Amino acid sequence: MRPFMFSSDPVIGVKPSESYKFMIILSPTGPYYTAPMKIYVEEKYTRAAPGGVGFSKNAGNYGASMLATALAKKAGYDQVLWTDAFEHKYLQEVGTMNVFFIIGNTAVTPSLEEGTILAGVTRDSAMTVLKDMGFEVIEKKISIEDLMDAHRAGILYEVFGTGTAATISLIKELRYKDYVMHFDTDKWKTAPELKQRLNDIREGRAADTHGWMYQV
Repeated sequence: MRPFMFSSDPVIGVKPSESYKFMIILSPTGPYYTAPMKIYVEEKYTRAAPGGVGFSKNAGNYGASMLATALAKKAGYDQVLWTDAFEHKYLQEVGTMNVFFIIGNTAVTPSLEEGTILAGVTRDSAMTVLKDMGFEVIEKKISIEDLMDAHRAGILYEVFGTGTAATISLIKELRYKDYVMHFDTDKWKTAPELKQRLNDIREGRAADTHGWMYQV
């Protein structure tokens, strides 16, 4: 299910619209990403900046991502992991997904405080279920250096994306400049279990103890 809206004023000009058309499309779909992904950490281009509209799901955010994504795909990567607009140091989100890092016994995801990251429903659901699984879930600013330090220390166990269409998508490689982090996703336990738990709730095989399901 995908809601969307667009302005419908009978006017050509640059101004806020006074009328909008709100619509919902419904279509069956398979997984957005069918295999573990290779991700390039973006250090030049910017998806969103504080004071902008990075927190919302609008066409402008996708438009700003097209060139960097095309260049990453040309280099053999599936998507980019965005960094902040000022220092290109702090991690934000991956292409069409929020991102999570399993570091030690914690699940870390970038904070929403600056207004540059979409507050996804799947992100919220993943945080709730990860807590059910016994993880401490931390929302904070996390830098690429923090991530590389955790990888060097051998405590960066899993990296995965969350999204409406992406569901839980595994990341098998992260590249920042010349530093490449490889992951053996076949040995992972957390992300596959998280995905299974969410699917079981969604498809009625497990009790919905959080009040997420609504009859339409």
